[in-house]
Amino acid sequence: MVRVAPSILSADFACLGDDISAVAPETDMLHVDVMDGHFVPNLTIGPPVVAAIRRHAPGTFLDCHLMMTNPGDYLDAFKQAGADSCSVHVEVDATADLIAHMRRLGLGVGLAVNPETPFAAARPWLADIDMLLIMTVHPGFGGQHFMAEVVPKVSEARAAADAADLSLAIQVDGGIDPETAPAVAAAGADVLVAGSAIFGEDDPLQAARAIRQAAARAAGADR
Repeated sequence: MVRVAPSILSADFACLGDDISAVAPETDMLHVDVMDGHFVPNLTIGPPVVAAIRRHAPGTFLDCHLMMTNPGDYLDAFKQAGADSCSVHVEVDATADLIAHMRRLGLGVGLAVNPETPFAAARPWLADIDMLLIMTVHPGFGGQHFMAEVVPKVSEARAAADAADLSLAIQVDGGIDPETAPAVAAAGADVLVAGSAIFGEDDPLQAARAIRQAAARAAGADR
């Protein structure tokens, strides 16, 4: 089953609750991009906004993508704010400690890899995580163009997870829209993050639905 994760990075923060509600029927999980101005050259939000979203949407699964150099310092705060899962980047190292920390907190465990990072960097951790987040743009800003050269990494990750009989979700983030969703779904991605392709459209709900339908057709045809 292909799941859609609208990214609030492209929502209107002045009416964030309304934007979240508008896409709720097509939201399997809400993607919350947290940027610290160090790991990536941008600043976004933190635990107080996650707490506000949790109050507004108590039943929504909140998936926080921590683009931070020191995510371990904030995992407790995100858990207390209402996050359901967090993804940390393999590039910041301390991966074993971060995974153990998230497990102790009862968070879903995600591991993210940048476009230039080979799958080999994430392979040792596949059995220890719930979701592998493969970036198909360089993290830091929304609205970037999809990097098709990353698709083989998605296929490699799915093949490795299947070979080990792991229930691993493979999430793809960056430039996902109805035109690019089929390629990553056919490669084995089952969680698709989309920001501007949803919230930048006149009808965000229909835009999310179009992504789901395009991906589902490709995934069904490929498997």
